[in-house]
Amino acid sequence: MATKAHTMRRFDDELSELKAKVLSLGGLVEKAIAGATQALMTGDSALAERTIERDAAVNALEVQCDELIRRILVLRQPAARDLRFILSSVKVVTDLERMGDLAVGISEGALRLQGTGIHPLGALSNMSEAVQSQVQRALDALSRGDIDLAIQVIEHDASVDEMYHSLYREILTYMLENPPGISGYIILSNISKNLERIGDHATNICEMVIYMIRGHDIRHVDHEAAAALLKEEEARQP
Repeated sequence: MATKAHTMRRFDDELSELKAKVLSLGGLVEKAIAGATQALMTGDSALAERTIERDAAVNALEVQCDELIRRILVLRQPAARDLRFILSSVKVVTDLERMGDLAVGISEGALRLQGTGIHPLGALSNMSEAVQSQVQRALDALSRGDIDLAIQVIEHDASVDEMYHSLYREILTYMLENPPGISGYIILSNISKNLERIGDHATNICEMVIYMIRGHDIRHVDHEAAAALLKEEEARQP
């Protein structure tokens, strides 16, 4: 009995360690996105270069998470909610690593933009703020297991997409009006796409929060229907 209790405590410790590592990875990625967008808006090349260099830390922590996940799966053979947490962590770690890569892409775009005479548009600043808010709230939902917050982030993704499409149309207009600046506007277009994809990954994380807590995989279903289903379940709970 003592051996079994020790094994269970060790398992609980490993799950806690995994959650801490995933959230630490989220913190690094959140800082990378903030640094990349600040470098873009202020023209701070040194900050852009530091953000690019720090991606190595994101990659290293991703590897640590993957190694811990493999060890838990091999040694503990988790089931039920614990297994859902681990499977969700696999997906979240992948999303976070890709968000880090997209932040690097924004930083690289900020460096290439210098000397083109093209400056970030006001709409791009608004979009970056909206995306950073999505990322922050997604990580909060993950940390707290907050389904309501996860649903809010998922529902708000449509407005981020609309901001992207509006910005894309604005950039095309500037291209037509200023042909010599096309290369710079292409960079801005790529940066805005990176932001939109970061927002998508934040949505993915929230979908995994819902799967982790409730066991529902809503990745390829209508989000409004999924939200209604979750609210019905909550109403039926004693």
